[in-house]
Amino acid sequence: MRTIAVVNQKGGCGKTTVSINLASALAEAGKKTLLVDMDPQSHCAVGLAVPEEQIEQSVYDVLISESRNEPIRLTEILWQISDRLELAPSSIDLSAFEQQMTGVPNRECCLRDVLNDITNEFEYVIIDCPPAVGLLTFNALRAATDVIVPVETGYFALHGLSKQLETLSILSRRCNQNVRVRVLASMYDLRTKMAREILAELRKHFSEKMLTTIVNFNTKIKEAASFGQPINEYDHSCKGNLNFQSLAEEIIGSHTAKQRKEYVNSLADQLDSITISADKLLKEARQPIRDFQPAKIAEPAAASVAVAVAPEPSVAPEPTPEQAQPAVLEIKEERAAAPTAAQTDAKLSEYYGVSQVNDAVVFVTLYPRAETVQAAGDFNNWQPANTQFEKVGDSGIWQAKMNLPPGKYRYRLVVDGHWQQDPYNENGELNPFGDFNSIVEVK
Repeated sequence: MRTIAVVNQKGGCGKTTVSINLASALAEAGKKTLLVDMDPQSHCAVGLAVPEEQIEQSVYDVLISESRNEPIRLTEILWQISDRLELAPSSIDLSAFEQQMTGVPNRECCLRDVLNDITNEFEYVIIDCPPAVGLLTFNALRAATDVIVPVETGYFALHGLSKQLETLSILSRRCNQNVRVRVLASMYDLRTKMAREILAELRKHFSEKMLTTIVNFNTKIKEAASFGQPINEYDHSCKGNLNFQSLAEEIIGSHTAKQRKEYVNSLADQLDSITISADKLLKEARQPIRDFQPAKIAEPAAASVAVAVAPEPSVAPEPTPEQAQPAVLEIKEERAAAPTAAQTDAKLSEYYGVSQVNDAVVFVTLYPRAETVQAAGDFNNWQPANTQFEKVGDSGIWQAKMNLPPGKYRYRLVVDGHWQQDPYNENGELNPFGDFNSIVEVK
């Protein structure tokens, strides 16, 4: 059983949102998952529409039951949320836990002992920790195999991250266990320059300690919480749900990868390493934002962080006649051969997207109301003006043809000035800004 504590002593960073939606995404991925609310505010129950007045027993009752010689199994207080997701709810009584356990031996191990009793019943346990450092948080750390620290991409969040890691390091010196600590960028707003630049700095300083997935700022996630639903139930197609699906896949995948790697010797050593990076990052963040320099575009094989930052405008070479001449004859012939609308749609669907024709790469897309369609990517230094699509008659089909050397290219379409993923190319990857770049591989 893998136990993940979601920890940050700073409030408002999205701990409960991450806990609820990660747990629901893991359950949707087929993993039997338990969500444990260690926050006396009981926000997990609120976010999952569990009526507070119907919660007769909570995590508090289970944690103190052993000290009262009246043991209660955790399974006795669980609420069934979905087929593979259950909730161990909290209550305001949990705020008295530290006082009640004064003088009790091994009081920091209560949660660990409770979870050890259900090891064979769940594959994943997500622990939502309170926004404070105390006995409740320490119980979560002692029980955890992994720690996720959600952090906003803002200056004050960086300051909080540095303090959080320092505090975790101090607490962890009281135990010696193998725990993997990862930093998660949450509530990321692509529209702000500071968020983009700080995200790049986070990735630079934390390297593999940073989760690849980014949880974007998304109003649908807040709406889902207000209706008492995880985002995958409220709006399965929204970007917020895609973020948490990606996070769940990364968590599941990292478990397999972790089995092939050697753990860091202790939680204290690992947190010390992260804290040093956090302190260094905090010093840089105190500089005026104009001192930050966006990453420059790298060659096509470079890391994905380079492809999402548009460089300064440059003068592009004039296209060759072959590049300037769109290949439209094939599409016109197919459309002419289609006697019905249904057959026309079927034929056109074969052409939408990207295909390699001899030595050329042909991009075909459908935007009936667009005035301009362009492409920006590794192949044109991310300058959309260098790759203009040509409209095919009045069909709403747009097409461009390029001669590209063999290799992998990341790109995005620019439709009437709006950057977006190619809807007809299923190959894509998440970029550092939380959006998706489309991928074309030329052989």
